[in-house]
Amino acid sequence: MNATSANAQTLHLATDAPHAVPLTSDYCPRLLLVDDEPRLLSSLYELLRDRDYTLVTATCGSEALAQLNRLHFDLVLLDLRLPDMSGHEIMDFMNGKGIDADVIVMSGDVGIEAAIGALKRGAYDYLRKPYSREELLKTVENALQKRRLAVDNQQIAQRLENSERMYRYLVDSSPDIIYTLNHEGHITFVNDRAYQLLGFTRDELIGRHYSVLVHDEDQERARYVFTERRTDERASRNVELRLRCKGNGIERTFSNTLMTIPLNAIGMHVPDIDQMREQTRDHIRHQHFGIYGVARDITDRKRAEEVISYQAYHDILTDLPNRMLFKDRLGLAVIQAKRKLTELAVMFVDLDRFKLVNDTLGHVKGDELLQQAALRLKECLRKGDTLARQGGDEFTIVLPELRDRQDAKVIAEKFLETLQKPFDLDGHQVHISASIGIAIYPSDGETIDELLRHADIAMYQVKALGKNGHSFYHNSMLDMSHQKIALEQALRRALENNELEMYYQPQIDVNTGRITGAEGLMRWNHPQRGLLSAGEFLPFAEENGLMLPISDWMLGALCRDLLQWNAAGGEHMRLSLNLSPQYLDRGDFFEKMRGALTRYGISPAQIEVEITENICIRNPLYAIEQLNKLCQLGVSVAIDDFGTGYSSLSYLHRFPIHTLKIDQSFVKEIHDEHGHYPVILAIISIARGLGLHLVAEGVETATQARYLQANGCTTMQGYLYYRPISLTDFITVLQKQEAGDLAPQVLHAAPSMVAIQA
Repeated sequence: MNATSANAQTLHLATDAPHAVPLTSDYCPRLLLVDDEPRLLSSLYELLRDRDYTLVTATCGSEALAQLNRLHFDLVLLDLRLPDMSGHEIMDFMNGKGIDADVIVMSGDVGIEAAIGALKRGAYDYLRKPYSREELLKTVENALQKRRLAVDNQQIAQRLENSERMYRYLVDSSPDIIYTLNHEGHITFVNDRAYQLLGFTRDELIGRHYSVLVHDEDQERARYVFTERRTDERASRNVELRLRCKGNGIERTFSNTLMTIPLNAIGMHVPDIDQMREQTRDHIRHQHFGIYGVARDITDRKRAEEVISYQAYHDILTDLPNRMLFKDRLGLAVIQAKRKLTELAVMFVDLDRFKLVNDTLGHVKGDELLQQAALRLKECLRKGDTLARQGGDEFTIVLPELRDRQDAKVIAEKFLETLQKPFDLDGHQVHISASIGIAIYPSDGETIDELLRHADIAMYQVKALGKNGHSFYHNSMLDMSHQKIALEQALRRALENNELEMYYQPQIDVNTGRITGAEGLMRWNHPQRGLLSAGEFLPFAEENGLMLPISDWMLGALCRDLLQWNAAGGEHMRLSLNLSPQYLDRGDFFEKMRGALTRYGISPAQIEVEITENICIRNPLYAIEQLNKLCQLGVSVAIDDFGTGYSSLSYLHRFPIHTLKIDQSFVKEIHDEHGHYPVILAIISIARGLGLHLVAEGVETATQARYLQANGCTTMQGYLYYRPISLTDFITVLQKQEAGDLAPQVLHAAPSMVAIQA
């Protein structure tokens, strides 16, 4: 290996900044070899390469200076005669820059001046060429050993200095008051900590009775512990006392600030010489000499205990009673209602749209919203009512001593009214509502758990009916709740019994009238209820942790169906699948997608993943990472229901998006093909400006289709063309289209013809 190749190899290993690195046992020293003769440099490199050194070479002074600026070196082997500068100049540069590296000068110069100049500049040693192999290796090892010893000494000195500094700090900042009392209870010694904590100087306390410091209410306890005569192992005892603090330089016994202090008092005794002659050494009697004590300030601990006790029963975020305290108060209210034969109401309040706000604006803004909502709810209550935070965005209320149900209804309506007013979260105007369930004691339950459970069931009934309202519990709701549980259990069995099926809604290119793709939609062939759409069972799957296994099933089913697509001539069509946020959040989604496509031999270009806008802002960095992986695989990405969620245009640049889908809520508003619908036009303009594909959903009338086509949206799906159809029917449609037996779907087709084809 020549010097140049050696230089290239070692530079790849040495890339850290030029700062001091300690020579520990596992540290590999870095050496800089500087010589303008390639043969000598290569020979030197070969001589040192088998040792545990990192070697860097330089053939001239400028190269050496560049390396010294880049890297930290422990040792420099330096030739004095270089073509562009002398070794002395390099050493001057190192000294001027404060570069911490030993230098071994190697020179063929026989003059004494060169050696003197090198040593004056701090060279570790001077080797005259030609030098022996042993001499060089020994000199290098000695120089490095010296550095190791210097580093070890520096570390030992640093540890000693740190230890001494720590000792001084502990002594100077001792948290304890150390004191001694004589047998009469007068203070004979106290450290300076008494002044820092209590405001009394040592001179003010020495010779005075301890009682001047003890609060009046604690005098009896202090007298007992300080005057009790204990010996042997019983000489130590503990007591907590409140000591007076001196305020404003004036002694004020009763109105000064008080501080809680625990006292660990140990009796001090001296032997009775006369009795020593009469007792054995194991039975020496003692006289009480005084007390040595350590007083520790526990004021902060006492306050912390009060805070902890408070927090144990209160929600930290809203400062409302928590679930534990609420149950205590509800239990008391039930006892009083039972004694007085009165009614009480329990409310369960769940904030609608809170999760959307939390996901879009972040948890900090979500916490602010909870705090503001809690204040508004509290303002609607009577003096004896209790509002508590159950957890998340759920609140519970107990209304004792109801005159009738109307009282609970009035407060529930106040809740809804106050929550409908906009919330200002640092410039963001946010609107929410609430779903409120109400249970009345004793008709809806006589125990805490029954009342809470029935109020919860009533709240979910409100949510099922569209949210933003209140409802009193009724026994029929319990039956509905049982039906939900039964539906969840049936859904679990549906996966095992292969009751799920994929349906497909074709997407039409209105310019050609041909099918260009389809959106996959899940259906459940329920044994009793028949064919159920995704909206009737997927919400239960998301709530009960079934979304992941259902999505796994969907991925396999779509790939199997795509094989039949392609056999029927649909290999150029794209399949859109809706991706659950829970499925994207799972780390192995990409691997599952890639594995399924490989296993079934499906081209990734045939797959388009549809995500909602909220996925983009739940965890944007993670979402970008996952979607980029899909795009690198060849899968395209579409934004579903564009414009209905958190429509931030910035994510359209940051996320790898290929398609925008116009939500059917916007399409539904088109009633006049010559009208003006600015939201539709804006979405079309955004897609055109960003070069994105555009699909309109929910197209049901020819008027809607003509308006969309006239303004630049040419791919559509909806009942005007096809309803979601089974795989068998979809394959039939594809085969007819390939055979030319299927009439193209054009805008002027009669509605009756469209219905027959669908």
